[in-house]
Amino acid sequence: MSKLQRVLALDDEPNMRRLLEISLRQAGYQPVLAQNGREALDILRQGGADLVVSDLHMPVMDGLKLLETMRNEVIETPVIIVTAQGEIASAIAAMKLGASDYILRPFDLETLEIAITKALSITRLKIENQFLRDEANRDVKSLIGGSAAIQKVHQLIAQVAPEKATALIAGETGTGKELVAHAIHDLSPRKNALFVAVNCAAIPVDILESELFGHERGAFTGAVKERVGKFELADGGTLFLDEITEMPIALQAKLLRALQEGVIERLGSNHPITVNIRVVAATNRDPLEAIKEGKLREDLYYRLNVFRIDLPPLRKRTGDIAMLVRHILKRREININAQAIEALEQYPWPGNVRELENVLERAAIVCSNRTITTEHLPVEMLEFNNTEPEHALQQSDPLTSTSTPETNFSLPLAVETLEKKLIETALKSSDGNKSRAARLLDISERSLWYKLSRYKITDKQS
Repeated sequence: MSKLQRVLALDDEPNMRRLLEISLRQAGYQPVLAQNGREALDILRQGGADLVVSDLHMPVMDGLKLLETMRNEVIETPVIIVTAQGEIASAIAAMKLGASDYILRPFDLETLEIAITKALSITRLKIENQFLRDEANRDVKSLIGGSAAIQKVHQLIAQVAPEKATALIAGETGTGKELVAHAIHDLSPRKNALFVAVNCAAIPVDILESELFGHERGAFTGAVKERVGKFELADGGTLFLDEITEMPIALQAKLLRALQEGVIERLGSNHPITVNIRVVAATNRDPLEAIKEGKLREDLYYRLNVFRIDLPPLRKRTGDIAMLVRHILKRREININAQAIEALEQYPWPGNVRELENVLERAAIVCSNRTITTEHLPVEMLEFNNTEPEHALQQSDPLTSTSTPETNFSLPLAVETLEKKLIETALKSSDGNKSRAARLLDISERSLWYKLSRYKITDKQS
């Protein structure tokens, strides 16, 4: 069942409270009653309400004082003031203090319904507009590439987008999982509703549940006002759960129930809320490996893995690099020469497209003539195939060089031999898992990829 929205009605006259209670119940709301502003404040501070309908004149605390106190305490619940024909000036004063609207008594049920619907709609629009402003600051790019691997991804997106099925996107960090989720949403019947993204790895564990399901005012220490969760915000649209394996196991159980029943409850509330959303989840881990490691519930995996899309790492589609580079640089009106592109194509890109973007961003800043060359690229990229910066190649003269040849029994060579052996052993111990091998070697995954290419170590060798 859907959650009945709570409307707090306050008036010092018992008959008027009774009339408001009957009218609100007939209109499909859950009425909560108070006889003055002080009682209303206690209710708002504890359980909260979706909207307040308040008389102006009451003992103990009147409507204007209630509005002033709500503003001081940052209680953003919308308020409709009920006033008499000759008190328009007081109604205007209430509007200046933050009231959403006012109605004149005597009023009928239709007038009350219209005012409530308008106030609640404005509140939701404010939430959605803030969300859309945040989304507009994100640079959402197309999924670029002409390789067979990326064309397969396009085909899978086109197949699943029109359906209601839950989708699971698997791929290394930086491969474009959120872009794929966006594409699924944009090609679906839900495209005119919101696309809401939640990074389960970026939000602290103790607030992730509130972020997803929302909370009532006073639900926990620090919950100073009601919060609409991402599930409610995405109602009618798409909810993207990124890095799903980083969600605590206990919370995964609650997520599974929400997905199966289409019903959630805010923290601090026992009122069920029905939501109609399409869920797309993503992970940078092997899901089956995550299940073995206790990072992912098996039943949740099967609930999410209705339609799976595996994204290829950039090193498996190097033919797309030149196209990606030109697409990224086009926005800055920066050029790049052939030798620099060749160097980029030979690098293994452990950070995938995201790392490529960062490298090009830096290169665009340091290049002086608006053309990126190898001298503007990080040194480790040039070391992969012993490429030297172009300015060094131009200055080098073999006829006048005074450098001496290296000996074959140098200490660096012995260190490299030992390093290669240790890497091969670490890969065997971790069954070829690069992340685990890097942890065994106490180096970053990016450094490991660099060394694998440098020493020409393949999966078959390990």
